[in-house]
Amino acid sequence: MAVQKRVVSIFFIQLVLLAVSGLNRVDGAGLRTGYYDESCPDAETIALKTIRKAISKDVTLAAALLRLHFHDCFVRGCEASVLLNATKEGDAEKDGFLNLSLRGFDVIDDVKSAIEKSCPGVVSCADILALAARDAVQLTGGLFWKVETGRRDGRISLSKEIDVNLPFSNFNITQLKQNFASKGLTKKDLVVLSGAHTIGSASCFTINTRLYNFTGRSDTDPALDPTFASELKKKCKPGGILPVFELDQGSSTISDAHFYKAVRQNRGLLISDAALLDDHVTRAYVKRQSTSATAGANFGRDFGKSMEKMGRIGVLTGNKGEIRQRCALVN
Repeated sequence: MAVQKRVVSIFFIQLVLLAVSGLNRVDGAGLRTGYYDESCPDAETIALKTIRKAISKDVTLAAALLRLHFHDCFVRGCEASVLLNATKEGDAEKDGFLNLSLRGFDVIDDVKSAIEKSCPGVVSCADILALAARDAVQLTGGLFWKVETGRRDGRISLSKEIDVNLPFSNFNITQLKQNFASKGLTKKDLVVLSGAHTIGSASCFTINTRLYNFTGRSDTDPALDPTFASELKKKCKPGGILPVFELDQGSSTISDAHFYKAVRQNRGLLISDAALLDDHVTRAYVKRQSTSATAGANFGRDFGKSMEKMGRIGVLTGNKGEIRQRCALVN
């Protein structure tokens, strides 16, 4: 019950922030494909080569890199604030509770180092995050989109901004729609970007309340398929933290539309996954992607468009921000 009260209070804080600020919404002015064609023509090739090497050793890094980009864009915009270390002024975004499980920072550092050797001081960490997310998805299923570049890096990262910007895994559909709308994203973007759960995993800790105390009465979420719930309970015990479960059971290392089949069958792992069935627009998309013979191609097209749109949120271009020499530190 305490967790639910916290989520509700955060939701109302989000409403206030949206009403008074309109910060971090989609813009993208100054971005374009091929931004580095003259200043650093090998940038994207270097990034892909480095990311391919990392994922060949650990395929789960694909989901981690995609998640890094998402968590960056939803807080302050796509300006690499998620990569910054804490300072004497306080904790950074990566220190916030929702970000403690983020991984892939070392891969981004490797890409940055490799590109710096070729073109020092030219390519931003924010652009590297966007390229890494695209390349990670491409390497796990063939989905591809052109990444607009030209972002610059921010100089501020505050852990206190996490809770009022990132969506929680136990958000209902109203909260999810409000959260995405505050970033300038539509209901279609919401359901499409939720398809990122085609790769990746979540811990027992994340779903424990859904399994054992959904309404504070020692109950299980009735929206969860009973057989699936029983399977999860065999491994995820009350109060447990581990093990880790695939977000898309049986297909968690392949970027495809299979995730939507699981959601339609009430076997989406997270409350926020199940919530996609509670709105007519998002539900229709789930149904279409789970039954259409061309689901994979359509999802790939839609996912690319929504990722491009997300990648324009709150960007810094022109003379704003900086090009960091090291992604974890301001210059």
